Amino acid sequence: MDGVIIDSELLHKKAYYETFESLGLDVSEALYKTLTGSSTINAFQKLVAHFQLQEDPNDLVLQKRKRYVNFFENDPTLHLVDGIENIIQYFHNKNMTLILASSSAMVNIERVFNRFDLNKYFKAKISGADLKESKPHPEIFEKAAILGGFPKENCIVIEDSDNGVKAANDAGIFVYGYKNPLAADQTLENADYVISHFSELKSLL
Repeated sequence: MDGVIIDSELLHKKAYYETFESLGLDVSEALYKTLTGSSTINAFQKLVAHFQLQEDPNDLVLQKRKRYVNFFENDPTLHLVDGIENIIQYFHNKNMTLILASSSAMVNIERVFNRFDLNKYFKAKISGADLKESKPHPEIFEKAAILGGFPKENCIVIEDSDNGVKAANDAGIFVYGYKNPLAADQTLENADYVISHFSELKSLL
C-alpha cells in the first residue's frame, strides 16, 4: 500500500524520525533503508536490539502510529500515487482479483481505503502486522495468493521496496517493481520487471 497505492512514505518517515528524536536515537539513512517494507513492530524490534534500548517495541509502535495519524489527518497534500486509481479500476473491470498485502497496521489500511474509497475494488486486505513474519519473509504474499484463490503462478505482486521484492521472490510469485520517485534508495534489482508508471501495466497484462 505505502508507496504503491498512496504516497505516504514521507509521512511514515516523519513519524519514525519524530519517534527516534524523542528517544535520542541517531538513525542513519542506511539503517532506516533496511526498515523499509517491514512492519512497524518488526522495525522497532530491530532498533531496540540494535541500540540496546529498554523500551518495549509495542509501546514505540503506538508512539509512532499516533504521530503518523496526526500527519495523515492534517496533511492536505496526501494523495494516491499517480496512475494507481486508474490501473486499479482497469484490473477491476477485467475481473482480476485484487488483494491488498501491506506491512501497515490494519487501522492504517482502513484509514487509507476509507479516505480514498478503495474497498469496492478489493476482495481482501492483509496487514503484515497481523502475521507471524514480516517482509522480506514471504508469508504475506503466500497468504495473499491463498485468499485470492489462485495458484501462485497465476498471481503477480506489485512492490516498491527491496524487502517486498524479496518476499515475492521467496514466495515464488512474479513481481513488478514500481520505481517510486519517493523511494529512490530502493534498487528493485531482483524484480522480474520494473515499471516507472502504472499505465505500463496495461500493455503487459
